Amino acid sequence: MKIIGIDPGLSGAIAILENNKVLNLFDIPVMSEGKKNKRQLNSALLVSLLKENIKNDEEVAVVVEQVNAMPGQGVTSMFNFGQTFGAIKGICAALDLPIFFVRPSKWKKHFELINSSKDSSRTKAIEMYPKLSNQLSKKKDVNKSDAILIARFFSETRLSEENLT
Repeated sequence: MKIIGIDPGLSGAIAILENNKVLNLFDIPVMSEGKKNKRQLNSALLVSLLKENIKNDEEVAVVVEQVNAMPGQGVTSMFNFGQTFGAIKGICAALDLPIFFVRPSKWKKHFELINSSKDSSRTKAIEMYPKLSNQLSKKKDVNKSDAILIARFFSETRLSEENLT
C-alpha cells in the first residue's frame, strides 16, 4: 500500500511512502496571487503531483494532519489555512483517494515528540531515514519531516482504527 502523508498549509509538505520507504518528498505546491503576491495552493500542480505518484490499480491511503485554529493566529491566515485544507480534501475526493485524518497529538505521541521542540520531528525523521538527511537539512524542512512521520504513523498503526482522529 502506498501512503501519502500530508502536512497541510501553504508551507506544508507531502511524503509518499511504500513499505515504510520514502519514495517521494515535496513541498505543497504554491503560486502567487494578486497584487501583493500572496501565496495560495496551486491545486492543478497538486493534482498533477498526486497523479504522477499513483498507478491506476494501486492501493493508496492519504493521511492528512487534522489541525484546528490556534490561539493568536490571525483571521486571514486561518482562513487561508482552512482554504488549503479544504482544497486538499476536495482534490482527494475528486481523485477518488481514501483520506484519513490524524491529530498532531496522536502521531507526535507515537514518536515520543510531545512537549519537544518543533524541530525534533526533523531529527526523528533523519534518525529513521539517514539517507534523507540532505533533503531534511534546513530548519524549514520540518514540514517534510512531519509529512514523513504522519505517513509512517498511519503505516505503523492502521490496523487499529481507533488511533486515528
